Amino acid sequence: MPRAMSLRWQLLLLQAFIVCVVIVIAGVVAISLQERSIRESYRERMVGVALSISRLPSIAEAFDDPDPSATIQPIAEVIREASDLTYVVVTDAAGIRYSHPNQDRIGEAVSTDPSVPLSGQVWSGTETGTLGESYRVKVPLYAGGGVSGEIIGSVSVGVLESELAADVQSRLPWLLLALGGSAVVGVFGAAGVAALIRRRILGLEPGQIAELVGERETMLHRLSEGVVRVDRDGVVASANDAAVRLLGAGPLVGERASDVLEGPIHEVLVVGEREGRLVLAGERPLIARATGLYDDDGKPVGGTLLLRDHTELHQAVREMDGQQSLTDGLRAQAHEFANSMHVVSGLLELGAWDDARDFIARMQPGGSLDIGAASEQLGPELAALLSAKLARSRELGITFSIDAEGAVPAAVAGDLVTVVGNLVDNAFDACHAGDTLALAVRADADGVSVVVEDSGPGVDPALADRVFDEGVSTKDPSARTRGVGLALVRRIARRHSGDVVLSRSELGGARFSVVLPVAARVS
Repeated sequence: MPRAMSLRWQLLLLQAFIVCVVIVIAGVVAISLQERSIRESYRERMVGVALSISRLPSIAEAFDDPDPSATIQPIAEVIREASDLTYVVVTDAAGIRYSHPNQDRIGEAVSTDPSVPLSGQVWSGTETGTLGESYRVKVPLYAGGGVSGEIIGSVSVGVLESELAADVQSRLPWLLLALGGSAVVGVFGAAGVAALIRRRILGLEPGQIAELVGERETMLHRLSEGVVRVDRDGVVASANDAAVRLLGAGPLVGERASDVLEGPIHEVLVVGEREGRLVLAGERPLIARATGLYDDDGKPVGGTLLLRDHTELHQAVREMDGQQSLTDGLRAQAHEFANSMHVVSGLLELGAWDDARDFIARMQPGGSLDIGAASEQLGPELAALLSAKLARSRELGITFSIDAEGAVPAAVAGDLVTVVGNLVDNAFDACHAGDTLALAVRADADGVSVVVEDSGPGVDPALADRVFDEGVSTKDPSARTRGVGLALVRRIARRHSGDVVLSRSELGGARFSVVLPVAARVS
């Protein structure tokens, strides 16, 4: 199988061909324009000569002589030689020659039609006469040599087409030399362009480039991470399937990044976040990393945004927190039970049998992990979550009360776990030992309302208006995984056409009220 021609030679030959075709076309047009210019120059000169002869009084007066040619012929020949023309012919109204380069033709009728000049018009064109094919001009000759009046004859001057062609050809060498030089320069320029393009594409051939593009597309779209590339104009140049899935958006390519990316995600893209920041795409937690859209001088350079799904890890962390809370509760329960056993043992050693019996009757080692009758209304998932939170509250020394009314509808049970879990965790972070935390859940067929309030310090008034914005946290502001819990709660509530409201609790701390309608839920 013959080896395919390299890209460099393909570019060189293609550009050389284009240059040669353009130069040939330009040459044909240039020669045509040159020939037309020469012909027009000859015409102007011949018109001037013919009109000058027609207005000579001596020419018109000679028509009254017995032998007009005796006067007209010498004058015509002098003018012909001085003007470098092939012939100057003067005729009468009948077309009889009074002058001609060949004196034997004097007195004969002209071989071409004299009617146009005899009608008073100036005519120019190519005709074949006694001297051969010539380019000629014919003008009327008026009585007395004037410019109007009775037409008594005509004046015809001309030059052979062969002489005109020779004049055109005499100028061709310089034109052809210029065209040839242009072709040489164009070919060398094409060679330089081909070499430059080859260097710009790292010496790769078209097949190799196609393979690389195919591999890039395959790798890009098979990545589990979302990849979004934005050009210097802020328009999405490419986005893989994972990015479209994670962002929950339609086709991204060709759209402005500011229009299709949510505020915090777009901020990560613009500013640049190489270590990663936890953001929300809808209700999906993502880790976003980006190179930034601007260089150190503030010039737009475009950037790349990487998105990693943090949903499973986020859920695993929350489950681990729950398990840790349960473990801490069991540990506290076991510790308190061991202490109680020491008391019982001491009483028995002292022989205080009745006191030991009373102590055992009063003992509630470690507290119960059951939330009581509320578990039936809250459902198994939420009840299990609150059981762990209840154990955690005892470990922290926080009084945690749970009030439930009505059965939680299955339509919001899953979302309610996320809402209550985030709000209770935030309350734990805000409270200290001795504080009070209260949870109230009211459910009916239309939906669920949740109120979480505590006796902690409350929310800083400076953050009250922004506490539900993504990235805003009342805790460590430098933590990259903070500032998504309350934002997620608000997004879940609004997806159900509900909302969450922050107010001041009668307990002294913050009060979060959430409404999750069931009938208006958007799936």
